[in-house]
Amino acid sequence: MAGGQRRRREGGRLLLPALLLGLCWRAAAERLRYTIPEELGRGSLVGPLARDLGLSPADLPTRKLRLASAAKRHLQYFTVSGENGNLYVSERLDREEMCGEAASCSVSFEALVQNPLNVFHVEVAIQDVNDNSPAFSKAALDLEINEFTSPGARFPLEMARDADVGSNSLLTYQLTDNPAFTLAVKENPGGKKHPELVLESALDREEQSSFQLVLTAVDSGNPVRSGTVQVRINVTDANDNAPVFTKSVYETRVRENVPAGSLVLRVRATDVDAGSNGWVSYSFGNVPDGVRVLFSVDSESGEVRTAGPLDFEEKSKYSFGLEARDGGGLTGHCEVQINITDENDNAPEITILSVSSPVPEDAPAGTVVALLNVKDPDSRENGEVSCELSGAAPLSLVSLSGGSYKVVTASALDREQAAEHRVTVVARDRGRPSLSSSTALVLEVSDVNDNAPVFEEAAYSAYVAENKAAGAPVLRVLAVDPDAGANGRVSYWLAGGSADAAAYVSVEARSGALYAQRSFDYEQCREFAVVVRAQDGGEPARSSTATVRVFVLDRNDNAPRVLWPAPEAGERVPGSAPALEPFEVVPRSAEAGYLVAKVVAVDADAGRNAWLSYELVQAAEPALFRVGLHSGEVRTARAVSERDAAKQRLVAVVKDHGQPALSATATLRVVLAESLQEALPELSERAAGAESAAELQFYLLRYSVPEEVPKGSFVGDVAKDLGLQLPTLRDRGARIIDRGRTQYFALHGKTGHLVTAERIDREQLCTSVQQCLLRCEVILEGDMQVHEIEVEITDINDNAPSFKEVVLEERISEMTAPGSRFPLAGAHDPDSGPNSVQSYELSGDEHFSLAVQTGPGGDQRPELVLAKALDREEAAFHELVLRASDGGEPARTGTARIRVAVLDANDNAPVFSQAEYTVRVPEDVPVGFTLVIVTATDSDEGLNGHVKYSLKKITQIASQIFQLDSETGAITLVRSLDFEEGDTYEVEVQARDGGELFDTAKVAITVTDVNDNPPELTVMSQLSEVSEDSLSGTVVALLHVQDRDSGPNGEVRCSLDGDVPFRLHSSRSSYYSVVTARELDREQVSEYNVTVRAADGGSPALWSSAVLWLRVLDVNDNAPVFAEARYSARVPENNAAGALVLRVRAWDADWGQNARVRYRLGEGRVRGAPLSSYVSVEAETGALYALRSFDYEEVREVGLWVRAEDGGAPALSSNVSVRLVIVDENDNAPQVLYPPAAPLVPGAGWAGVELAPRSAEPGALVAKVVAVDADAGQNAWLSYELAKATEPGLFRVGLHSGEVRTARFPLARDAARQSLVVVVKDHGRPALSATATLTVVLAESVAELLAELGSAASAAAPGEPAGSLTRWLVLAVAAVSCLFLAFLLLLLALRLRRWRRSQLLAAGSGALHGVPASHFVGIDGVRAFLHSYSHEVSLTADSRKSQLRFSGASCCDTLPARPPLDEPAPLLGEDPAAPPQILPSAISDRVLVVRKMK
Repeated sequence: MAGGQRRRREGGRLLLPALLLGLCWRAAAERLRYTIPEELGRGSLVGPLARDLGLSPADLPTRKLRLASAAKRHLQYFTVSGENGNLYVSERLDREEMCGEAASCSVSFEALVQNPLNVFHVEVAIQDVNDNSPAFSKAALDLEINEFTSPGARFPLEMARDADVGSNSLLTYQLTDNPAFTLAVKENPGGKKHPELVLESALDREEQSSFQLVLTAVDSGNPVRSGTVQVRINVTDANDNAPVFTKSVYETRVRENVPAGSLVLRVRATDVDAGSNGWVSYSFGNVPDGVRVLFSVDSESGEVRTAGPLDFEEKSKYSFGLEARDGGGLTGHCEVQINITDENDNAPEITILSVSSPVPEDAPAGTVVALLNVKDPDSRENGEVSCELSGAAPLSLVSLSGGSYKVVTASALDREQAAEHRVTVVARDRGRPSLSSSTALVLEVSDVNDNAPVFEEAAYSAYVAENKAAGAPVLRVLAVDPDAGANGRVSYWLAGGSADAAAYVSVEARSGALYAQRSFDYEQCREFAVVVRAQDGGEPARSSTATVRVFVLDRNDNAPRVLWPAPEAGERVPGSAPALEPFEVVPRSAEAGYLVAKVVAVDADAGRNAWLSYELVQAAEPALFRVGLHSGEVRTARAVSERDAAKQRLVAVVKDHGQPALSATATLRVVLAESLQEALPELSERAAGAESAAELQFYLLRYSVPEEVPKGSFVGDVAKDLGLQLPTLRDRGARIIDRGRTQYFALHGKTGHLVTAERIDREQLCTSVQQCLLRCEVILEGDMQVHEIEVEITDINDNAPSFKEVVLEERISEMTAPGSRFPLAGAHDPDSGPNSVQSYELSGDEHFSLAVQTGPGGDQRPELVLAKALDREEAAFHELVLRASDGGEPARTGTARIRVAVLDANDNAPVFSQAEYTVRVPEDVPVGFTLVIVTATDSDEGLNGHVKYSLKKITQIASQIFQLDSETGAITLVRSLDFEEGDTYEVEVQARDGGELFDTAKVAITVTDVNDNPPELTVMSQLSEVSEDSLSGTVVALLHVQDRDSGPNGEVRCSLDGDVPFRLHSSRSSYYSVVTARELDREQVSEYNVTVRAADGGSPALWSSAVLWLRVLDVNDNAPVFAEARYSARVPENNAAGALVLRVRAWDADWGQNARVRYRLGEGRVRGAPLSSYVSVEAETGALYALRSFDYEEVREVGLWVRAEDGGAPALSSNVSVRLVIVDENDNAPQVLYPPAAPLVPGAGWAGVELAPRSAEPGALVAKVVAVDADAGQNAWLSYELAKATEPGLFRVGLHSGEVRTARFPLARDAARQSLVVVVKDHGRPALSATATLTVVLAESVAELLAELGSAASAAAPGEPAGSLTRWLVLAVAAVSCLFLAFLLLLLALRLRRWRRSQLLAAGSGALHGVPASHFVGIDGVRAFLHSYSHEVSLTADSRKSQLRFSGASCCDTLPARPPLDEPAPLLGEDPAAPPQILPSAISDRVLVVRKMK
């Protein structure tokens, strides 16, 4: 970039730290080595470190020499002096503590110096001195050797250990002189020497029972150091004494509930034998399994401890035997009696024996409703219990004897108020602390029939239509009984009412629904009443009644019945003589209306259904008779004539008014007649009832039956014993009730005998009970009698004795003396009495006999007695048979095999399968892993052949890592291995049998490396800042990498993460430098987080990382940049001084002082004045302020340069152009050029006098008002208006041209002199104006004009001579001529100036470009004025050229203003091609035109 050279110059000072770091890197390969002996005192000199590094004492303060190490513990041993730079010992050096058994020992660390940064590797080798004596792990070695051991036997001794290395650790051994033993040294493949004790002559314990020897280990150091250990040899004898307890009976007391493992007592037995023969182990004798569950005995100490929870309530005393057995198999016995003391550990137990639930509610107060039994298994006050009831209930608790209580009613009960009562029985003992228990007692109150049913209504009414089918519901009555069960179950029945009411309705007993028994007939029964009784199911029953009135509703189900004439009158019985039909007699003299007869009919229905109407439907003479519609009277309708027949037959219809209507007919024969009669019948019914009761009785029967009798066997004659006959027994419903789960008895229905229903096994039903009873009841349901039956089950010899174990194992030493006794496990027989075990027998070998001891409870305890000495060489095992017999008939027996193993003496030492075990194991095996299993065998038997393993020679570190199982010989890990802490371990394992003989073996464990350590990445030194113009390859950090693993696992590769402008450079295996890979640019990235990753070569690879934070320092390589390429602003004129015009803004991409931007103005001038007098810029913000008020008419545009400069060294800058455009304001009023203003001095003459002929036509040009406005644009647009005139209608003014023309013909009456006032106004806001006064003289010639003016002057100034006017006119013409000449000279000067400026401004100036054409509009008025007087001024606004030309008709006395048209010359001497210029106001804004008076 443009500032690259500056960056390199300024970044030079920032490269110094990086260069120094690079020098440090090149020196990092140097290594210093010192060698010192161990055990040097604190402050001892190690070496002149500063001198060896090439540093003088004067350099030390600035180079800051110090020590550093990734392993912090190495720094505690050494220190460097700040005065002379020497390396000293700061802490005592112990090579054995620092490096253990390693052959070489050294401490490595780094020496760092600053200014520049450098690192040196220092290694201090620690030499071994002979400062450790050989040492044994024990002060004394104890050996037990049997007096029968053969000469030449070897006994390995413990090796001594010397912490030194090399020749200082080479050992030799010496033994004190003695006649029985010598010393032999055995060298293993690794070069180590193992001492062994060799028996030279036979031992005799009676001559000498022990030996005291001294074993000395001597190293090869200078001076020589040695260590000793005492070897104590005990000569053991043969086993000829059995163990003997100190007491035959041990008695103690122990609290119940003591935790498992609590010590109860300690028994002790002694054996006068020595060695293993005198070693006593303790065990249980023949004890029940329950004892083994509750107690345990330590086989070595004889401590009896609890193994399970003891409970005083289960058993308060335990008695069992213990056995003491020596190493030779001889035993001794004792009895242990343990009394259990009670503690308050049992809460009271509440047992509800009986509950009379439910209790009838009419039970009297004091009725027993429940029986309780409360007991506490604890004793004394812990078992004393008090009871109480908790809860609101009408019950109370009454104490009985033996911990029993009864719950009685305290007041009357009412089931309808409370159907059940819940109370809590709380029992609390008197222990400390007190224990309590509770149980809920729920008492149901049974109902007593003390409430009669109650009907919902006292009387019911029902309405039933007649002719309904039988069974139709009529009504439902409901009665409620608050009692429960059968007492509250209501049944309904009819209890009376109207006569025969029961024949009409019935009531359903359960629901109370009334049903019709038949179809009701309103004509027979219109209403009736029944009484319904509601009765509950209690005993005695209670009832209540309700009356039900049933109303039958009529239906039109009966046709009218004709009573007369009788319809059956005309019927006759077959075979009988014809009967005489009834007839009526009507005299022939009867007049009309004569009553002949009356049809009488009735309708059984009621109401409208019974309303009848009559109609004559048939007659021999229809007109002769008529029937009354409602009366049924048959009357003559006219007088009877002679021609009417003597017999008339009339048929009348009788009809009711039902829906549908029913009818009947009546036939009437009319002659002379007589009358008829009628009759009706009646009925009756009856009822009855009865009740009965009975009583309950109880008896007891006892029988006996042997067990195992077949099903159906006779037990007893129940019928005979109850004094009942078989038919009576069957009639009374006798049956057997057995309350148990299985019914063992049944009652034979034909014989009345009690027989067995199931197989009965006494041992299953009544285990460990002498008398076995079964109970049942016989119930006579007819008599309500219950008789209890007790049946005793007698024992038979149905079980043979049996041993818990069929094979009994016994181990007896061949040295056991004859007469020794060995308790055997007894047999068990479930039978009782004489059927149980009675005797034992032994068979099978002459070496043993049997003795039977009788226990305190009468039980027999068999013991095996050694009758003859054993010899294991003759027989290693003896097989015996133990037989147990009971006393039953026939006798039953059970057998057990006894296997006796003969133990031999301890005459063989253990032998390892290998003298040395070699194991290779990776370091990452888990804790608990089994590395190797060492195996040693001993040809002896039993305890003498039982081998236990132990570690004899092991370093302290190894003892924390490895563990040896004493039983299996397995060496396992108890702590994780670490190859980096130790790669090899050697331990010595000893195998010792029960007779104290032993052998040793070496175990060499080699740890192989696994990749379990990630690389350790240490930042030794780093730069936190680097200049962005640093050269490629600049060192920014120094790293140290190490991996504690070995081989490929320790090979580390480093890399950088991400795309960063850095790379790694390695000069040695463990040091790396981070250098720049390319140029840095802070403006792109201002800081870096560089992640250095170190990965090893393991599989899978492990890695670690470190993050380097690096800030890039800024260099001033960027110039400020403006936000815009150029700025422009519009400033209104007349602005206030100090107003804000514009704000420019520039940014610098650099940082800090390099990015701090300040602003200033470039050099320039405006209208000859310095630019700084017009505007200023604020250095910090870039704000431009106006220092003065601008005037558009003076300055229309200002161009300037603003410079932005940063704070770097050297500073960088940039420029921007600023264009300020001045905006015009309407601050100038129009200026009238013509007519000129009237002179202020009186008599100075006339100004603006125009001549107008009187013959002028309308529209004739009189004059033109010429005005200009210095403003621009709309502010310079002018309009003209005639404000005042002598003759307002004579003249008019052009609105935009300012031309004054005649508006009509002048009249003779018009005054010769006319005064016109014209107002000129611009278009600004607000508008500004000016006035022009014009005098027009109406005259035909100049002479008239002058005369008029003269008369006017005379009139104006009567004291002044008349020739003054002429004088003034001459002076005016001369002045105008002079002016014209001056004007020509000015044009020439401007011409010359234009040529000069064309040379100076060849490139053109931008200051006046773009001036709008509207700025020159004000010149139009001048052009109009010149045109009207034959002069034409042509102003071209766009080209800035002005031309003045004369028309061909111009007068010769008009002053020329410009050259002819064919010789154009720019106005004011400007070149047409030149850029527009700002015209001086005296020339551009005003044009003076003088017209010579004619």
